[in-house]
Amino acid sequence: MRRCTKCVMLETQDMISFDEAGVCATCRQIEFKQNKIDWKTRDREFREILEQSRGKGPYDCIVPFSGGKDSTFTALALVKDFGLKPLIVSFDHGFYRPKVLANNERTVKKLGVDYLKFKSDWQTVKKLMRESLIRKGDIMWHSHCGIYAYPMHVAVQLNVPLLIWGEPTSEYVSYYSYEENEQVDEKRFNRVVNLGINAEDMVGMLDGSVTARDLLPYTYPKAADLRGIGYRSICLGTYIPWDTREQSERIRKELGWEGDRVEGIPYERYWYEKVEDAFQGIQDYLKWLKRGMSRMTHLASIDIRNGRMTRDEGLKMIEKYEGYRPASLDVFLKAIDMSDKEFHEIAALHVVSPHVFPDWRTLPRGPELPDQKDWMINIDLE
Repeated sequence: MRRCTKCVMLETQDMISFDEAGVCATCRQIEFKQNKIDWKTRDREFREILEQSRGKGPYDCIVPFSGGKDSTFTALALVKDFGLKPLIVSFDHGFYRPKVLANNERTVKKLGVDYLKFKSDWQTVKKLMRESLIRKGDIMWHSHCGIYAYPMHVAVQLNVPLLIWGEPTSEYVSYYSYEENEQVDEKRFNRVVNLGINAEDMVGMLDGSVTARDLLPYTYPKAADLRGIGYRSICLGTYIPWDTREQSERIRKELGWEGDRVEGIPYERYWYEKVEDAFQGIQDYLKWLKRGMSRMTHLASIDIRNGRMTRDEGLKMIEKYEGYRPASLDVFLKAIDMSDKEFHEIAALHVVSPHVFPDWRTLPRGPELPDQKDWMINIDLE
């Protein structure tokens, strides 16, 4: 399969394209970010946006918050660097890891901010994970949609028109470019987030036990309601140069934020990456089954673009860390009452050409993470 000649991204990545030199569009976007953007002008634009909302309501803005590195940094920067009073809004997808829950409590206490957390019905979540896997080869439809839709509902309910997210998608993929000011709106929700399935679709796909009312947290608010509050939904990374490694070091230093081990990547180098989700290893494994690449490809590409790794080093890391069956898959399959065989047969239906589906029965099982025993206690398997 074809790889970018600069980073290590494969041709099976969503929205990827290559120029005449064989360099992918995301690499070119990062070059634009590093060399062409006037960040002082962007900073002034951002501060002008903030002044339009500062002190106008109960909160200056809403920060959608998972407790991962990006949303934690966003909350820290808005409070400490820009002097805002945000409302922290968290959609709990049902499998936050113990250390992240502790991080979240520590963060909101140290920042001195109000914190609103919503957790959806677990029985509904299990059905949504299974249906999402069958339809799209992705177990996270409920998480994708809830994280992006629920804070928008809160904005309407509390009349807080400004929402500030973390990094723009142009940092990692080519749905948008750094040449435009990416808006986190309904167009982006339908284009990038919901896998092409809206909540109304999902109601029709399920067995009748889930209603439209049950799926309200996963629906995007009505456009008229959002216009009524004069909403604006933007990315902090549009206005400041995004660097996850530097930002992770800052939240560790200032907030006591702790990283964790994640399946399929080396902890020593990526202690901060995707630590919030107990089932992240499964999602990454599905991507490898379908596309021939996993999180290690993604992270190596980021490091290459930022001059922290050579392309040859990235290829060696991929060879070492990709291609393992995650131990967490045992927990997930028990949770949704599915066999290994059924899981892999479904994944095989979603292979992206020219990748060839591997013989999953021969794959080595990766090591269990230290807190996996806690997931089996915290995740209701009944």
